Amino acid sequence: MSQDDVPDSLRTAADSDRPRGILTPSDRDFLLGRKTDYTDHSKKQKRNRIRRRVRNAVLDFSILFEYLEERDRQTVFDPDDEDRDAYTQGITDMLAFLHLGTMGYYTPFKDMLSEGVGKAEQQLAGSNYRMVNVEFNVEPVGQIDVDEVIDKLENEEFAQLTDEELRAFVRLLTMSESFSPEAARENIQDRVDEFSQQLTESAETREQNLEDLTN
Repeated sequence: MSQDDVPDSLRTAADSDRPRGILTPSDRDFLLGRKTDYTDHSKKQKRNRIRRRVRNAVLDFSILFEYLEERDRQTVFDPDDEDRDAYTQGITDMLAFLHLGTMGYYTPFKDMLSEGVGKAEQQLAGSNYRMVNVEFNVEPVGQIDVDEVIDKLENEEFAQLTDEELRAFVRLLTMSESFSPEAARENIQDRVDEFSQQLTESAETREQNLEDLTN
């Protein structure tokens, strides 16, 4: 696979000139199929080395969380503008990798996620008395009644739309051959200012009415 063959979302991550992270440049070429002159034995060795590095990287995060200075952590999560989308994708895929990898693990992912967010909140507050509730649920989106959703949209009954209906409808819309992302972007962009103005006016009207009621 050449650099031109990788998806746009992976272009920065797959760059052959990018310095090593958990993966070396050679590891990336191996996983991306850019280098194929491996024997069965060398492939096995390569995969073993990658697994060891990933395992040790997981353990390293305990040290990073406890001892990496705040300014260093902030710098890590402040990528250059041109890398921001790729970095966001990397964080998203890291979470996806952890979620997928810990399925069947003896401690459920949601429990580790809850404890991790709780530890971060305690460090942020500088106190073990800081306690938060973390909710994480995975609920598959089921069948929806498309006609019912369209009726709600036509009647501007937006408050009646459920999150499940919205997610499923948008997914179905993007699967339609008649859907054009560029046309949708242009149409929506043309209405952003109008929508923002209406939001501002509604907020101002609310504040005025509230003031009238409380005076």
